[in-house]
Amino acid sequence: MDNTQIDAIVSEMARQARLASRKLAALPAEVKNTVLLKTANVLMEQRDFIAEQNERDLEAGRKKGLSSAMLDRLSLNDRVIGSMVDGLQEVAALPDPIGGIDDMKRRPSGILVGRMRVPLGVVGMIYESRPNVTIDAAALCLKAGNAVLLRGGSEAIHSNLALAKLLQDVLESENVDSASVQVIPVTDRQAINVMLAQERYIDLVIPRGGESLIRFVAETSRIPVLKHYKGVCHAFIDSDADIDAAIRIVMNGKTQRPGVCNALEGMLVHKDIAKKFLPQAAGKLIAAGVSLRGCERSCSIVPEVQAAADDDWGREFLDLIMV
Repeated sequence: MDNTQIDAIVSEMARQARLASRKLAALPAEVKNTVLLKTANVLMEQRDFIAEQNERDLEAGRKKGLSSAMLDRLSLNDRVIGSMVDGLQEVAALPDPIGGIDDMKRRPSGILVGRMRVPLGVVGMIYESRPNVTIDAAALCLKAGNAVLLRGGSEAIHSNLALAKLLQDVLESENVDSASVQVIPVTDRQAINVMLAQERYIDLVIPRGGESLIRFVAETSRIPVLKHYKGVCHAFIDSDADIDAAIRIVMNGKTQRPGVCNALEGMLVHKDIAKKFLPQAAGKLIAAGVSLRGCERSCSIVPEVQAAADDDWGREFLDLIMV
């Protein structure tokens, strides 16, 4: 597929999203909630189909040599599907945000001025690896009356398209324009360039992923960008910490899902508890396959800890590595 074809596909999808957003903005809350709840049921009913499409992505990832942490991010197992279902139900239960008025103030002229919540229009989401974001982002956008154009990572293309198809089927069953939720079916990075130039149709772009992706989007987009940078979560173990509780927290934060952006990447340990805490914590972490890197003092307390390089501090590993 050449750049001209990619440009045509993405531009038309953005145009269709804009048209859908006009009707979606006035959609009753009851219809939006019905779509979300029906989608939750469909995800449970179509688990085999989802697993089949997800396995295509996982198999391709294994052939590419993706790490176990990255494959975990890519997986749509029963636990992840259950989490998506829970998320849809929770969003459906939220009060409808559209039309609410607050901060009313009377001006000296006598007029009342306030703020009314209205939809943005069309949101563009660019994300990597985690196909569950397809459902999470679509649910939030639909609830807020926004159409959404999604561009996931190439490694999750089959999973993303499958999830979008299920949601679009539900939208059509409720007489809602299926262009309200679309996944760009192009894995070429040129699709992102074209998407970021659609300021006529897209009102806001939200990138979710690594620092390089977010910087690229922020520097390239003609559209306003809502961004973050690194996760790089740390745990501070204070001098009077409950050691058993602290170890459980650290183990959960690092080993449960090391490839997600809110995984634990570092520990800062108070010097007064270091000699007692570090050997116990390190033993548990190393047994779970975590590679530990640390300062000179940490290495002297736990010989198995490797000396950290300068660029390890503040680094987002997204793997079984911690400083």
